[in-house]
Amino acid sequence: MNLASLDLNLVVALRALLEERNVTRAGQRVGLSQPAMSAALARLRRHFDDDLLARVGGHYELTALGQVLLDRTSTACDLLERLFSSQADFDPAKESREFRLLASDYAVSVFGAELARVVHEEAPGIRLRFTQTPPTVVDDTATLLSATDGLLMPHGVISGFPATDLYEDRWVFLVAEGHPTVTDRLTRRDLARLPWVTYQRTYDAPAVRQLGMLGIEPRVEVSVDSFQLLPHLVAGTRRIALVQARLARLLAPVAAVRVVEPPYEAVPVREALWWHPVHTHDAAHIWLRETAARVGERLAETGAGECPARTGDGEGPA
Repeated sequence: MNLASLDLNLVVALRALLEERNVTRAGQRVGLSQPAMSAALARLRRHFDDDLLARVGGHYELTALGQVLLDRTSTACDLLERLFSSQADFDPAKESREFRLLASDYAVSVFGAELARVVHEEAPGIRLRFTQTPPTVVDDTATLLSATDGLLMPHGVISGFPATDLYEDRWVFLVAEGHPTVTDRLTRRDLARLPWVTYQRTYDAPAVRQLGMLGIEPRVEVSVDSFQLLPHLVAGTRRIALVQARLARLLAPVAAVRVVEPPYEAVPVREALWWHPVHTHDAAHIWLRETAARVGERLAETGAGECPARTGDGEGPA
């Protein structure tokens, strides 16, 4: 496909048509008359050799190819917008723009809140938009990164993209206050026999893989897509949950839970800011990455919080 032979204005028209599924509304959205948008649809149909929009009764529905193009067109438009908004110089005190970052609620609570505070002080015209990391991040990393400004995620989940290390954290367990069988420590037998509450996504893959290598198969009773919900689902039950120490320090006061060290040497959490290479030399993104690195250094100086020290060898009776 020769891009020089294509009218890239059709990308904007295609997105509007696929999302609105109505020629008139699509034209109003992009500032084209109804005849002009109908002409654009005709050109697109010839190019793809597909109707894209098929009339069903009194409305239009997407064809199979139209459905495939829906997400791809959105990603392409986002990438083009970022490409043509690239800057040689960037003055954070004067600029007005939005940065979109993919992140878990853990990353937003522990790191994003401090980053937002610093940005508020240094760049009042800059907006941050944190969006939950989708499950497709591992399978379609390049597409996701190309349409966003960065991804907050620990090492060990994705690779092959540039990243700036931010800070380290560690894994601890949450147990209910007054747990009937767990006192000041957990054993590996406890991990196998007690019910778990887990973060249902796979982004803590290194920690999950480590459990498997130790021969521990968590008996999952509840799973959620928010780390911040874990304490509430542990309190008043026999359940346990694996959570990052920095977040545990923030959340422990909100529920009747205790923090207990793992009965093994848990793999550390090395949080990083990942980005697509297309952003590497953009002045605005360089500022964002440098600001994130400064915030990460401040967090690194505070440590991951003090939790009770392990006692014994962790292999005592259940």
